[in-house]
Amino acid sequence: MKTFKQAMLLLLAGTATMGISTAYAAEQPATKPVIDQNQINNDKFKDMKFDIDAKSVRNDLYAEKYPLQYQSWLSTKKSEKIGDALAEDPRLVVLWGGYLFSVEYNHPRGHYYAITDVRNILRTGAPKDETTGPQPAACWTCKSPDVARLITEKGEDGYFGVKWAKWGNEIVNPIGCADCHDTNSKEFAEGKPALRIARPHVLRALDKVDWNFERSDQTDKRAAVCANCHVEYFFAGDKKTVTFPWQNGMSVEQMEKYYDDLQFKDWVHSLSKAPMLKAQHPDFEIWTMGMHGKNGVTCVDCHMAKTQAADGRVFTDHNIGNPFDNFQNTCANCHDQSKEKLQGIVNSRKERVTQMLIKLEDQLVHAHFEAKAAWDAGATEDEMKEVLQDIRHAQWRWDYTSASHGAYVHAPEVALNVLGSGLDKAADARRKLAVILTKHNVAQPVAIPDISTKEKAQAAIGIDMEKHKREKEEFLKTVVPQWDKEAKEKGLLPADAK
Repeated sequence: MKTFKQAMLLLLAGTATMGISTAYAAEQPATKPVIDQNQINNDKFKDMKFDIDAKSVRNDLYAEKYPLQYQSWLSTKKSEKIGDALAEDPRLVVLWGGYLFSVEYNHPRGHYYAITDVRNILRTGAPKDETTGPQPAACWTCKSPDVARLITEKGEDGYFGVKWAKWGNEIVNPIGCADCHDTNSKEFAEGKPALRIARPHVLRALDKVDWNFERSDQTDKRAAVCANCHVEYFFAGDKKTVTFPWQNGMSVEQMEKYYDDLQFKDWVHSLSKAPMLKAQHPDFEIWTMGMHGKNGVTCVDCHMAKTQAADGRVFTDHNIGNPFDNFQNTCANCHDQSKEKLQGIVNSRKERVTQMLIKLEDQLVHAHFEAKAAWDAGATEDEMKEVLQDIRHAQWRWDYTSASHGAYVHAPEVALNVLGSGLDKAADARRKLAVILTKHNVAQPVAIPDISTKEKAQAAIGIDMEKHKREKEEFLKTVVPQWDKEAKEKGLLPADAK
């Protein structure tokens, strides 16, 4: 097997630098991808079995044997504040018009809240039973070690292919120990990390980029476990199987080509009618392209540093956070600059990337409304075809960068190149739209409604927020307590869990 650095260099060698609808698409394909389901079904990772059971998924059961690690994980509970990203930047509501991200999108909280937040967010809807609701089971996949347990028990086809609500009383433990460690192994009992990945789709994707987990060294494994979740993915086939689009590579262009070749779209935009892609969180992919990734500095080195307890014991801090909050144990291990100096460099890069993001958002907002005006004036599909593809590609580049946590520090030059090419594509779309609008006698500039607040933006694209909130409140009051009651009866939660 190639080493991580060799594999990534080969992988990146060819990368270029570069009327309003009120129905909202679920976070799943609006069309069935043209994908060979047999390729998913017939591989060495299909229906892999892992040593994971109802006891090993409970994080509280490790508190006594591994108190330092457990208490540091538990401290992720301190990230209580829910940051409303749509309120901070109402342009996002327009960019995701027709998709449930325009209803609610928040900044991520700590691992402790993984189950709470996916239940509470409006995007998962308000299912009344295991067969209703907007989302597939795949939406649980990053949230809990119970997912690996269910895949082992039911197989991939048994886990995927049903509604999200099907597993509401089974997936109840937030991201924790058994997601990254083989907690039933002899090595783990001896106090060793026993790192493992217990999700077949992740192992399948890593194998495609010549990164066999079992044959990897400890450094590569420490990076790979984060790819359990911090990656780009989509839901493939009738079963909505979580799949990483790494067939061609991890760059924005390589994944875009993969999606384009499949003629895949996450949803159709309610204004522009463009076939859109929604990036998830390609943190892992962008990290591989930056200086840290290329030099073997992993996520764990920066975000889960070794820490010395009061009694002198050294342990891995599971309160995943900003490296500057633990500077001496993270950045200072490699950098000789002061904390203030490095923070200044990072803040400068963040400012440049953020400025580019906002510029691209502004262009995309105009493009979506201009495309709607063109359709309303009688533009044809032939006239709009290239425009819609430009909008799709421009917003994919924006989202690829925006959805990656910390792209400005993980690979700032990549982020700026991607956003620059996104601005070019948005400009191409608007230039072509200007010609179409002129042809159809539409006055320019096209008026943009007031989207200065989240509420105004949501009203402008026809979202009934009161309905979403009312239904979710009823769901949390009636359905979720029953889920937890049944989970306790199965031994998946402690009897006194709240």
